[in-house]
Parts: sequence; C-alpha cells; structure tokens
Amino acid sequence: LGRMKPVIVVHGGAGRIFKEREEGCRAGTVRAALQGYGVLKRGGSAVDAVEEAVRSMEDDPHFNAGCGSVLNEKGEVEMDAIIMDGKKLDSGAVSAVKCIENPIKLARLVMEKTKHMLLTDQGAHLFAQAMGIPEIPGEKLITKRSRERWKKNLEPDSNPEEFQKDLGTVGAVAIDSEGNVACATSTGGLSNKLIGRVGDTACIGSGGYADNHSGATSTTGHGESIMKVVLARLILYHMEQGMSPEVAADTALDYMKTRVGGLGGVIVVNNTGEWAARFSTKQMSWATVKDDELHYGIYAGEEHVKSLGDALASEGL
Repeated sequence: LGRMKPVIVVHGGAGRIFKEREEGCRAGTVRAALQGYGVLKRGGSAVDAVEEAVRSMEDDPHFNAGCGSVLNEKGEVEMDAIIMDGKKLDSGAVSAVKCIENPIKLARLVMEKTKHMLLTDQGAHLFAQAMGIPEIPGEKLITKRSRERWKKNLEPDSNPEEFQKDLGTVGAVAIDSEGNVACATSTGGLSNKLIGRVGDTACIGSGGYADNHSGATSTTGHGESIMKVVLARLILYHMEQGMSPEVAADTALDYMKTRVGGLGGVIVVNNTGEWAARFSTKQMSWATVKDDELHYGIYAGEEHVKSLGDALASEGL
C-alpha cells in the first residue's frame, strides 16, 4: 500500500480578531499545527494528532476553548467538544461541561470507553470522575478578558451580538500515513449565552465530520447557522460530488450565508491529502503542515510559508 503523506490543518476560530490579539492567535494556531504534525510524523493516528492540536489550543488563553472560554449569562464557563474518527465513523462529544481543563480529552474517552456518542453536563461530569479526570475550580478557566467581556455584555445598552463576531472555536483535521482521517472541535460557545445552550460544536455533522471515504472538516462561526445547514457534512457531500476541498468549502459557506445569513469558517482535508482553510468572516486564524512545510494566515488571501525546520526552530521545539 502506498503510504499517505500526513497532513494536519488547524483553525483558531473565525470572526474578528482584534489587533492586539493577532500575534497570540497566530502563534497559538501555528504551535497547535506543529504539535499535531509531530504526532503524525512519529506514526501517531489522525485521531491522536487532532486531539493533541486541539488540546494545545484549549490550554492557550487566546482561544475561546478550555482556558479562555467565554462566560454564559451566569458568568460560568460551559464548554462543548467533539472528536471523530473517519475509519468507522466513531465519534465522541461532550456538551455544557464545566470544571475540566480539556473537554477534547473527555470527548475522546466518550468515543472509546462508552457505547454512546454524546454526554452532557452532569452525566459528562460523572463520566469524567469515573475516568479519573481531575476536576479544577471553574475560576481557573476564566481569564480577565472573558470576565470583562461578560460584564460589558450585561450592561443594558450592550449588544452581545456585536461581541460574537470575535468567536474563537478551535479545531483540527488530519490525515495520517495509513490514510485515516479525523476531526476535532472545541469551544466555550457564545458569550452571555443561556445556561445549557449547546451550539454546533458538539453536534456531529455540524461542528465536525470525518469519513475516510471523503475527508474531514471542522467548523467555526455562528453555531445556530452552522446547525441549520449541517455545515461539516454539507462540505463532505460536495466533495463526494467531486468538488475540491476549497470549492466545497466555499460553496457550503456561500449557501450558509445566502440561506440563513450566517458567517463562519472551515478547515478541510480530503482523502488524498488536499486541504483548504476558508472563511466568510473578516478573519480566521489557521495553519497547516504538509510535506514538511508550514502554511498559515489570518486574513483573506494571506498565506505565509515556512520550512518545518525554521518553524520548529522559532518555536524552540
């Protein structure tokens, strides 16, 4: 069997990235891609690689996932995450989880240690305990920035919708040397959301989808719009009809915009290792490594290229 060349693509969220946060977002996305690619180069699976990349971004306070997640109406962090393996369409997800550092790890355990695909809130909490995942105080996930934004959104004349443009769901897709694909997505959701609100991230086919027959995708953007068009699955459908990852992504994003007025972004890899990072928002931080070359950007049309060696050196890895 001809070995596949491994590929990883990551995103740090679509929306509006404020100038002072740009460097941090770019660096965090690049770091996640390099770490995920490292897993693939060591012979790790696509599932291992996407989990590692997303964990890296959950731990980075620049992103709305894990530490740095936005707060719900009560000022708490409630997180959603999904992981999917393209081999047999196995998937695991958690929604509205609190007081754990890495929801993506819990999602992976749901996939591998239960007969279910999605555990929520209290049930997810009990499962995390049973799996020995340490509980941390909710405050540990809250950054000064999230707290300030929450307060601002509580003011009577505030428009939380304005702030939603700065989203920051994180995700990764990969193909490994065996030709298996996988996706992972994780988020803190919408700022000042209702308690118990779950968006697209934890929903299979919306927040992500992976199928060895076609490819894998992870989405970001306005969750309710993404759910209405089942965006991740829609992109794979277009690829099954023969579209390239880029055309499939643009076609699906365009449909979401015209049909329901929703904006977002996606990363895609197909089963031959072609990739795309596309968005209809102002910005989306993304990075990919293929053929030992790093590509990354934030603005439409922006693409920086570095050799893997240079990139790792500047990361001190």
